Parts: sequence; C-alpha cells; structure tokens
Amino acid sequence: MTSLPENSPSLLSEDHRDTAVQRLQEAYAEGHLSHEELDERLHQALTARTDSELASALASLPALPALPAENAGTTSTIAAAGGRIKRGGMWRVPRILKVESAYGRVHLDLSRAVIEHPVVDIELQLGTGRAKITVPRDAVVEYADLYTGWKDTRYKPPRRSGPGGPPTIRISGSMGYGRLKIRHARR
Repeated sequence: MTSLPENSPSLLSEDHRDTAVQRLQEAYAEGHLSHEELDERLHQALTARTDSELASALASLPALPALPAENAGTTSTIAAAGGRIKRGGMWRVPRILKVESAYGRVHLDLSRAVIEHPVVDIELQLGTGRAKITVPRDAVVEYADLYTGWKDTRYKPPRRSGPGGPPTIRISGSMGYGRLKIRHARR
C-alpha cells in the first residue's frame, strides 16, 4: 500500500465536485461555454483528484454575481398565506431571512447555497404546518430563541464539525402548530 507524501495536496471532497459541476452547467446555460467546452470541463471536474485540478476546470468562468453593498446586510422575506415555501440548490442566502406563512410547509435547503456571511439569522413566523431546514454539514446551529407552541424542535447536532470557519445559522421566531426539523447535509 502506498502512502501520500506529507506535503501532497488534499483530496477533493464530493461537495466541491458537485458544486463545480453545477457551476459549469449554469455557465453553459448562461451562454458562457459552448457545448464542446462544457463536455471538456465536465470531464476535468469529474476526474479531478485535488482542489487545484478542479480549479482549472472552472478557470475563466465569470464569478457568481455579488450582492450590491447596500443590500449585503439587508433582510429578505419569503412569505405565503398558504401552500409550500421551498428554496434549494444554489441560491444566495441573505444575512437575515424572514420566512412567514399562515399555513403550509416550509423547506429551506442551505446545503448547496452560497453563504457569504459568518452568521445567518433565519426568523420563522409560521402559523400551522411543519418546517424543515437543511444546513451545511459543518454549520453551527442555534435555535434557543425559537418558540414552538405545539411540538418540540427536532435537531441532532453532528458529532464533529469540518475544517474551516463554519457558518452559524441562528433560527428564531415562533411556530404555532407544526414541528421544525433541522438536519445537517450528509456530504
């Protein structure tokens, strides 16, 4: 069995690979890549073994659009009188997110979202219906300021957190009838 040299680059995580593949597909859909370039770069991304090899597959792509400075710390609200509120995939998470619903289900998936702030506040104002929030695998979750009128929040913290500076997700607000389930992404 061969061992890696001590100064070898770290192996690529599947999260990084998945994010890169999605970014390439978005660049193709936006017209930044031809079909041939997409095929070539997808092959590079799928066969990359290190972060530096993956970076070459993403080279020369336009950066994700930045939030304007005046909107970087503002509050965004998602509201519905009834029905389902759902956010998932690659979406930009604001610093403060308010979610309001009289009745219906709420599902926020932050596992592949772009989180640019070290702390994200999610304020829930829900009447009836359950809510599910999926956070990145290494995120720190705080929900002490959440009032639940009927059922307790279900949350099982991870055994250990990953490398780097994990974002802190603070959940507050109130829920009438329903349950909040918080889970960490598996990868």
